[in-house]
Amino acid sequence: MSGKTLFLDPATWDLALDSGGSIAVATSSYSLAQDAASAIRTFQGECYYDTSLGLPYWTQILNNGQASVALVKAQFVAAALTVSGVVSAKVFFSGLSGRNLTGQVQVTDSSGTVSTAEF
Repeated sequence: MSGKTLFLDPATWDLALDSGGSIAVATSSYSLAQDAASAIRTFQGECYYDTSLGLPYWTQILNNGQASVALVKAQFVAAALTVSGVVSAKVFFSGLSGRNLTGQVQVTDSSGTVSTAEF
């Protein structure tokens, strides 16, 4: 399972504060799903410390606008499975507005616990 993950506000995908005014940390079950959603949202080459991470949004997904739903879903699931502790993942799309795709990733850990996060 992954280590501690800073909680990101699902509406803004930005840091959030806890009730004490400190930067919030995600619960252990939610952190796995949030890390999977982060992997899905990462563009290939975006992580300066490892440019091989991320999805090929520019070259395959957004390049010509013709990527199939099945291909995008498979790539999202594959990205979720790169998160340490995720043993299976499901992706559900909920909306498309312009080039903004929204949805949910459901991940299962080795103990069978399922957690979800929006992307």
